[in-house]
Amino acid sequence: MALGPRLDIRQSQSLVMTPQLQQAIKLLALSNLEIEAFVAGELEKNPLLETGGGSDALPASDGIDRDVERPTLAAETGASDDLIAQGLGGADNPLDVDHGADTFIDDGPGDRMANALGTAGGSGMDMLSGGGYGDDAPDFDAFAAPDVSLQEHLMDQARAALTDLDLLIASQLIGQIDEAGYLEANLLQIAHGLNLPLYQVERVLGVIHTFDPTGVGARSLSECLALQAKEADRHDPCMARLLANLDLLAKGALPHLRRICGVDEEDMADMIAELRGYDPKPGLRFSSDRATPVTPDLFVRPAGEGWAIEVNGATLPRLLVNRSYYVELSSGPQDKASKAWLADCLASANWLVKALDQRQKTIIKVTSEILRQQEEFFRQGVAHLKPLTLRAVADAIGMHESTISRVTSNKYLACPRGLYELKYFFTSGVAAAGGDGAVSAEAVKSHIKALISAEDPQAILSDDTLVDLLRAKGMDIARRTVAKYREAMGIGSSVQRRRQKALKGKAA
Repeated sequence: MALGPRLDIRQSQSLVMTPQLQQAIKLLALSNLEIEAFVAGELEKNPLLETGGGSDALPASDGIDRDVERPTLAAETGASDDLIAQGLGGADNPLDVDHGADTFIDDGPGDRMANALGTAGGSGMDMLSGGGYGDDAPDFDAFAAPDVSLQEHLMDQARAALTDLDLLIASQLIGQIDEAGYLEANLLQIAHGLNLPLYQVERVLGVIHTFDPTGVGARSLSECLALQAKEADRHDPCMARLLANLDLLAKGALPHLRRICGVDEEDMADMIAELRGYDPKPGLRFSSDRATPVTPDLFVRPAGEGWAIEVNGATLPRLLVNRSYYVELSSGPQDKASKAWLADCLASANWLVKALDQRQKTIIKVTSEILRQQEEFFRQGVAHLKPLTLRAVADAIGMHESTISRVTSNKYLACPRGLYELKYFFTSGVAAAGGDGAVSAEAVKSHIKALISAEDPQAILSDDTLVDLLRAKGMDIARRTVAKYREAMGIGSSVQRRRQKALKGKAA
């Protein structure tokens, strides 16, 4: 056997992901708004791509078992390339026809949703879809005043009230006030850093305590509430003793507190009610964080005995391939590199249009199966949500589990019951008491929340009692699971709830 170097030819099979396939997989995981940003980038790179206003709205399905189909695009059949090869590219119009204007009489999915649900039932849906206003509607966010941070607001007041060295001290203190309005600095360290006596720093801090919002610059919760009580002229010796023993108030030790403060039950109830009216975090009202509204990617509405599903076309640009421009460029003089670049642009444009079309079909198909599996939820509410896994949906529609995961990521569905992420419908299950079937974890949480909301303040339900009540409803669940679900919903234990309701009763 020769040991020297040589060339061998071998034949093997391997799975290779082409750039086009990678792009298609990436598009599945993007939301409609992310698709819009992605398409904007492609429009800058590819001169053969252009937008034609709103996207082709997919016709709504008549029932949950029917797949929504669109007319076959020319990019899928190759007819466009045949025409171009014959020099008849200008006659190829399927991708450039405004199907929305010629075929659909509605303005968009938001309009059809609003018409179907009516003014009372779908008042929120038209606002979610943006169908209530046109593109030229005023942007009300543009009229909002610019955000002013807490530090800027305090410095404006400091410049008006202080000068020279005191203003320098105030700027040091204000710079170390957190977003909740509390001072996180050590006054002695600040005094040493500025080479000033401590009393001067404390005097400036006293001035900051008079600034708006009341309670800002406090070093503890007790001091913050005390500043607000002084502003309201309610800081008497009894209130001062109450503020010095807030830990007892949190424990619900009202008899002990009454003895410390020297008041009766009526006065204690008034003091507690006064405390409830104060703001424990006064700086948060200047927080610049704005809640970002969620735009639904899909609309679901009742249609006869079934359901209709629509992709939100208001957030999807309608992408077109400019064939006439391609013909114009290809007919002119060009070298080999230019011809290859132009061919790549055409292939990329065709593939992107086809990938976007396939993405919508896949989303509709997955959503239809979710609707079929969770139909009871859409008709009767969260208490009827069933356990569902990605594998169950994948097996039902003949797709891979990872594809279902990508489709349901970052996608939101708007229906008459509200706005939900597609991942919401995939929940673990809890065994039924009778041994037949299972109950969704979200349904169990819904029942726990309903039972606790309806409990008598004089008969607070323990976790063991909740277990018995849930088993009576057909849910076989352990006590530790009830405690886990209760804590996940932010609901306290029976002892904590008893204290809270006792305090609320005293304050009332």
